[in-house]
Formats: sequence, structure tokens, C-alpha cells
Amino acid sequence: MLEGVFKSSILGKAQEKGIVSLNAVNFRDYSTSKHNTVDDTPYGGGGGMVLKPEPIFAAVEDVLNGQSGSARVILMCPQGETFTQAKAEELSTEEHLIFICGHYEGYDERIREHLVTDELSIGDYVLTGGELPAMVVIDSVARLLPGVLGNETSAVTDSFSTGLLEYPHYTRPAEFRGWKVPDMLLSGHHANIEAWRHEQALQRTLDRRPDLLNQAQLTDKDKKLLQKLKAQKITNPAD
Repeated sequence: MLEGVFKSSILGKAQEKGIVSLNAVNFRDYSTSKHNTVDDTPYGGGGGMVLKPEPIFAAVEDVLNGQSGSARVILMCPQGETFTQAKAEELSTEEHLIFICGHYEGYDERIREHLVTDELSIGDYVLTGGELPAMVVIDSVARLLPGVLGNETSAVTDSFSTGLLEYPHYTRPAEFRGWKVPDMLLSGHHANIEAWRHEQALQRTLDRRPDLLNQAQLTDKDKKLLQKLKAQKITNPAD
């Protein structure tokens, strides 16, 4: 699952450029049992199987090669901190990330207590394993590295990067089936275009994710504009 994504699209190109190195490790290879077992029944009873600490510790320590503290060790689990763009930006500054992906009922608690540095969740729901969430986080983090995206401003203006949702985009043709590109984007006046885009970002955030405005860094001008937009929304609720 992981290798297919690692070799595809932007992640694949980023590796070809030497910007990022991605390596999938099967911790079953570190099992000491005859059948390469990595899980066992939980103490105290209960359903499901629990990942044993030995193969997980051995795999991570082998990857670290004795360099304790040189990597963020991230456990993907529903109980973890909800992953956000801000977290992606934080992790993109790290030199080395290790993701632990379970595929069972749960982890031995000693993995949480003594091995990992972070626990992450991509949402309040449960999946069959941590592989898909890890791929989501890896993709989100890798695209922030310099040189990964073709346009370096793309990641900067993404939704959530500024605390607001991104403004709407248009491309050619200028008119399609009677729907026209806003005149402002055709004006060639860059300062006015940037102002329009910022207003659109505020409007879109107000309409779709007003909760984000509570944490967004808003200027006094933004706050006045939001008051105006809210008043317009009350006056014209169908718009």
C-alpha cells in the first residue's frame, strides 16, 4: 500500500529529485517467533489482538540505528491529536519522521509510553489500519518541502495555511457556457486582484467554516470587512 503511493505523482518525483526519502519497513520482519507473530491476546481478556512491543521497538531502533532522539516517532491512532495544516507545517521542519501504522485492535501501552513522541489522528473515525492515515500525513508534509511543488506559492496560499479557506480559482476560457470569470481577475491590476482574493477567502470561510475565524489572525481591516460581509449575509440570506 505504502510503496504504491510513494512511487506515484508528486511524492515519486520528490524522491527522484532527492528532496525526500521514503522507506516502508515491515515490523513483522523483527518478530522473534517462528511464525513472525507481532500480536497477541490482551491481558485481562477482551476482543481483538494487541500489537506486541518487541517488534515495534526493534524496528524503530533499527531505523534510528542507535541515534536516540534524532527522529519524531509518530503513532497513527484514533486517540491521537487531530492532524491539521499547522501540524503539517511543524512536521515539515523535521529532518526525520517515523510513522508507526498498526493493523490490529490496538497497541501495547508501553509503545505509547516509552517509544513514540507524537500520536496523530486524521479524524474522529476508525479505519482498519494506520497505513492510509500515515499516507495522508506524509503527502501533506512532503508537499511543503521546498522544490516539491512546481509553484512555491501554492502551499503558502492553500486552504488552512493562512487560517482561512482558499479563494476561488479560474482559468481559460474567460467564458464557459455563459459563466464568466470575474472581471477583477481580468483587470491586470495585481494589488486589486490580491485584495479581491483576500475578501473572497474571508467570504468563503464565513460561509463554509466560520469556526476557523475564531483562530485566524485577522487585521482590524479584516474584522471590519467581516462585519460588512455578515451584514450582507443577513440582508441577502439567499446569496
